[in-house]
Amino acid sequence: MIENSLPEHLIDNAGNVFNFINSTDTDTSCILVIFGGTGDLTHRKLMPALYNLQCTQKLPGNFAVVAIGRREKSNEDYRYEVYNSIKNFARFDMHAKVWQNLQQKIYYQRFNFTDDSGYIGLADFLQRLDERYQTRGNRIFYLAVAPEYFGVIVEKLQAHGMVRNKTSWQRAMIEKPFGRDLSSARQLNKKITGVFAEKNTYRIDHYLGKEMLQNIMVIRFANMFLEPIWNNQFIDNIQITSCEMVGVENRGSYYEQAGALLDMVQNHMLQLLTLTAMEPPASLNTEAIRNEKVKVLSTLQEFTPDLVQKNVVRGQYGSGTAQGKPVPGYRQEELVPPGSNTETFVAIKVNIENFRWAGVPFYIRTGKRMPFKATQIIVQFKSLPPILYARLNGQLHSNLLVIKIQPQEGVFFQFNAKKPGAQSQIVPVQMDFCQNCPDELNSPEAYERLLFDALRGDSTLFTRWDEVEHSWRFVDTIAATWRQYTPDFPNYPAGHRGPRAAEELISRDGREWLHIGKQQRYV
Repeated sequence: MIENSLPEHLIDNAGNVFNFINSTDTDTSCILVIFGGTGDLTHRKLMPALYNLQCTQKLPGNFAVVAIGRREKSNEDYRYEVYNSIKNFARFDMHAKVWQNLQQKIYYQRFNFTDDSGYIGLADFLQRLDERYQTRGNRIFYLAVAPEYFGVIVEKLQAHGMVRNKTSWQRAMIEKPFGRDLSSARQLNKKITGVFAEKNTYRIDHYLGKEMLQNIMVIRFANMFLEPIWNNQFIDNIQITSCEMVGVENRGSYYEQAGALLDMVQNHMLQLLTLTAMEPPASLNTEAIRNEKVKVLSTLQEFTPDLVQKNVVRGQYGSGTAQGKPVPGYRQEELVPPGSNTETFVAIKVNIENFRWAGVPFYIRTGKRMPFKATQIIVQFKSLPPILYARLNGQLHSNLLVIKIQPQEGVFFQFNAKKPGAQSQIVPVQMDFCQNCPDELNSPEAYERLLFDALRGDSTLFTRWDEVEHSWRFVDTIAATWRQYTPDFPNYPAGHRGPRAAEELISRDGREWLHIGKQQRYV
């Protein structure tokens, strides 16, 4: 039920209190144009994010949203759909005054993305909105569409005079995947940067908007006890895991074009790697941070076909049991061919060939239909020689530092201590900080931060072209090698920890995959 009076503050669905003051900031005044306005991303993520930003006073006072789709709708029809999306997916409860403020700024335009007449009408409509909302020609064009439309949309925006960047600014926000391989990514980048300069091109990796991912650099560089030991002298290995319990659901058509390698490794997993392994930046400005991330990607061990065969494992889930229920295999999912060889699991051992990390293996693992859902970075420190405590009961466990990104957000540290009692027994003990555990605190969504940063012109959390280029170069070698062999799929049942080869990948080094569960222990 919607309240009718404006309160002095708002409370989100986790009990966090925010003062409500209508924003009058004009520095970020603009019109947000969303191509793909009727799509799932817009309704589940973008519109709820805009409502949350309105609640927390982060939207400019002079602001409007134009959603573009191919279905016939009136403004009222579309606003009603957005209203329901916000009710279902926003982290704040629906409040009448906040919604009224936002909904009157939401508009819908119908045309085909390849239709010139639609862009002519859009240019005229945006000019009229400029006068109404005093947005001074500033635009963000959000491309929440299939990748094949990226090029044609930016070219038509330029052809119809909507990208000038003279007395006003125009930015493009582009969802992944950015290309299908290095060659197509280069062609796409040439088209986009031919219209929008690199500084105005915001390539989205929504993982970079996650709260704990932004916290990695603070944890590393703002704690004196960590940075001196963040190197190969003290660290044995680093494991980066991102696993899901769900299958591909209704995304079979998309997943057939991507697979786990392109859907997860090329962007999300390599971003986690760069933030974990980067050198301290010269400053906290955007380019200094990006420069250090690129240095990591440029020093990744170059894969040969033989190394791919040795250090990369791919898998595909078959039928099995997930969360106590029987579930189909990938080949039985909707819109998936019965003989598909698309991978739903990837495990990689990779080395970074620089002074800090020489000899420290990084193990990357991502998969669907796993027995747990978690995205974690696990730093396992080297073991101490058991000379002093060789005669005591128990054993010396490795120190672990775990950065938990989702669903729990926080930091976990495991160290050795004496068990209370008369006997001298060593046991592992844990310190655990979880920022979203109390009262199921709901941290700001990734898209809130990304939209907010794009409004401010801060591209720190977006990927620069050379990051994308290095990432594609890394995965292209893997993909090319895979094309030479027919995999034996499916090779792990739904609800299991992945193919046996993934266990062998790490066990041959005398290590095992770690996962910090809800009981604060590794399993």
